[in-house]
Amino acid sequence: SMPTSAALDVVAKSLNLKFFEVPTGWKFFGNLMDAGQCSICGEESFGTGSDHIREKDGIWAVLAWLSILAYKNKDNINGDKLVTVEDIVRQHWATYGRHYYTRYDYENVDAGGAKDLMANMVKMMSSLDEVNTIVKGARSDVSKVVNADEFEYKDPVDGSVSKHQGIRFLFEDGSRLVFRLSGTGSEGATIRLYIEQYEKDPSKIGRDSQEALAPLVEVALKLSKMQEFTGRSAPTVIT
Repeated sequence: SMPTSAALDVVAKSLNLKFFEVPTGWKFFGNLMDAGQCSICGEESFGTGSDHIREKDGIWAVLAWLSILAYKNKDNINGDKLVTVEDIVRQHWATYGRHYYTRYDYENVDAGGAKDLMANMVKMMSSLDEVNTIVKGARSDVSKVVNADEFEYKDPVDGSVSKHQGIRFLFEDGSRLVFRLSGTGSEGATIRLYIEQYEKDPSKIGRDSQEALAPLVEVALKLSKMQEFTGRSAPTVIT
């Protein structure tokens, strides 16, 4: 799904594999799988599944990791040191770079303020010069924004179009910010902010995620005027 880390994009492109970027929602995966166009899927809340086992709540992911570990250790069962999950992840980072990733949830904010925040960012997308002035004013060490859009998806199977699926700011170095709005009922709305920093420098891939993402977080809050529109000085949940 679109808000999920773009680490998959880098691997798929490197291996010349076809991949799809869909809105949040398992029905989009189901359409692709039923049509034989997709065999494995995943979304930003860590749900993962495949076309032969339509499961997303943990068992599939556990079995997948066990099979990966078994493969990596097949010639080393009686060795002194087995290959670990950390070893595999660090090897991945060394090969493809690391995508530092976090999600900020602002729950039960005023629905009117949340809609105004999203509308203001849609308006800002028409002027990347203005956006980059704000970015550089917040942090000079953050890359410039090269594209901004409101994600829209046309289903290749049934032709349906899903609009207004999230606002994206894409940076020159591969980093990105994604803002999504949900639940605009009487009890308030939830704003989800996805922050992703892409790092290719091998000397910088072992940092703490929140430390590495701090400059981009600062930019995201300044761009969106989060506190001004919502009154919140901190997110409800950080994942």
